[in-house]
Amino acid sequence: MDSKIDAYIDKQDSPQKEICQELRKVIHEALPDAKEKMKWGVPSFDNGNFYIVALKYHVNIGFSIKSLTTEEVSALQGTGKTMRHLEIHSLEQIDQSKITRLIRLVKSKS
Repeated sequence: MDSKIDAYIDKQDSPQKEICQELRKVIHEALPDAKEKMKWGVPSFDNGNFYIVALKYHVNIGFSIKSLTTEEVSALQGTGKTMRHLEIHSLEQIDQSKITRLIRLVKSKS
C-alpha cells in the first residue's frame, strides 16, 4: 500500500473518503498483485489501467479502454479516448461484482 494514496484518501470528506477506501479494497481483491501509485494526481493501479478520483459530490473509478470492444466500453461513462469511468455517489451504489468483472476484463486485455 502506498502511503501517498493513504494520505490522498484520508484528506477526503465523507462520503468520498469511505467510497475511495472501499473501491481501493475492491481493486486489490480483484487484482491482489496490482501495484498502486499516485499518477495524474490521483490513486492509480496496475500501471495506470485503473484509477480512483474523489470529486465534489462523487468518486469516479476509471478503467483503461484501449483494448475493449465498443460494446464493452458502453458499460462505462464518459467520453475519454483512453479511459472511461463509473460514477459512485454512495457506498450503497458500489456494485462489487460489476466492478470486479470490469477490472478483470480490462486486465485480461491489457
